[in-house]
Formats: sequence, structure tokens, C-alpha cells
Amino acid sequence: MPIYEFHCGKCERDSEILVRSSEWEGTKCPHCGSTKLAKKFSTFASNSAGTTDAGSCGMGNGGGGGGCCACASGRPHKH
Repeated sequence: MPIYEFHCGKCERDSEILVRSSEWEGTKCPHCGSTKLAKKFSTFASNSAGTTDAGSCGMGNGGGGGGCCACASGRPHKH
């Protein structure tokens, strides 16, 4: 099952939830329990040959990789 990003319309928080792609409706927010979740458009990371060793983001040293979901959102995080 893939991990999808959701935004809760009640508590306004974002979450990553492991759900079946066809059965996500009715999934509860892990923060407030509401079912008012909207699936967000997510970026994905990819690793291509010849990139520099810049962690899983591939963003350092001019790597310019796809980045992880947290990198794409601009939220502070660690790898």
C-alpha cells in the first residue's frame, strides 16, 4: 500500500497515511479523528545515476534531485 499525503479540513493539519489508493475515502485524520481529508498532490523522490551524495534529497552540492515530500513542502526535517 502506498503512503499518501492528506490535508484535514477540520484541524488544518497535513498527514502522511498508509492506505489503499481506491479505499482512502473515510480515512480518519490521525490528529483529530475527522474524516474531512483531502488527498494532496505529492512529489516523489528519484535517484538517477551520477548524482552526488547529498542524502536522500539529492538537493545538496547542485544535485537537484526530486526531493522527499518534506523537502518539497519546505517543512524543517532531517534525513
